[in-house]
Amino acid sequence: MILGLIGAGIRDSLAPALHVEEGRCHGLRIDYRLLDLDGIAGGAQQLPEILESVRREGFAGVNVTYPCKQSVMSLIDVISPGAQAIGAVNTVVFEEGRGAVGHNTDATGWSWGLGRALPGPDLARVALLGAGGAGAACAHAVLELGAREVVIVDRVASRAEALAARLNERMPGNRAHPGELAAALRGATGLIHATPTGMAASPGMPLPESLLTPTMWVSEVVYRPLETALVKAARARGCTVVDGGHMNVGQALGAFKLFTGLEPDAERMDAHFRRLVNAKEQA
Repeated sequence: MILGLIGAGIRDSLAPALHVEEGRCHGLRIDYRLLDLDGIAGGAQQLPEILESVRREGFAGVNVTYPCKQSVMSLIDVISPGAQAIGAVNTVVFEEGRGAVGHNTDATGWSWGLGRALPGPDLARVALLGAGGAGAACAHAVLELGAREVVIVDRVASRAEALAARLNERMPGNRAHPGELAAALRGATGLIHATPTGMAASPGMPLPESLLTPTMWVSEVVYRPLETALVKAARARGCTVVDGGHMNVGQALGAFKLFTGLEPDAERMDAHFRRLVNAKEQA
């Protein structure tokens, strides 16, 4: 089975190792290829050609990551209700008779990770940084979990406004609102960080450390490195922290099942992910 990942700056992704090993445990040989836009002339503008090429080459499907989770939606044949509601696709399965079918496993993956790391979190007021594909999935997930209020912050204010409006159209209670960073974090019981800041290619903090308070939990989406500047700062400030590995494993569980039709072993995949991260960090 040939699978792949389309995105920018993905050369260090652990997705190939996770899917190949879980496939091996099920007696399935997987060839998982990285299609890094940073090494392709034209970058993200070549997405239509890349998608058509992998379909012709016989890929069973591809994962899609930054910056293509939203732009890929116009290029596929069928979009699942969940992905349609979120407004982003991170998994494309090529099915006979249906063509390219888009799904979103980020939302279920984030929920799985939060529940695993932090059962029963306080969802009274959640601040969300980032209104892109990952942010949209996290916002949808946390509202489904019962968040009473989600304040969305994005460097492009119109994106936060559009995401809040879309969420309120699809979910009851008018609970999503755009906001400004400091105001969003004032009184927040939780913080979800869903921007690229903190990745190896975009190091640094997405917000002033002084805005973090010990009473809030912090969920990071970035997983390479696992110990981002935000994770370190949040721990130092006394916050309960959910590292980005939890969402990464959670979304991989969903993608593996969509690609193969097989039920992945969550404990095994999570343990494998942690071993891979530790090995790379030690190296």
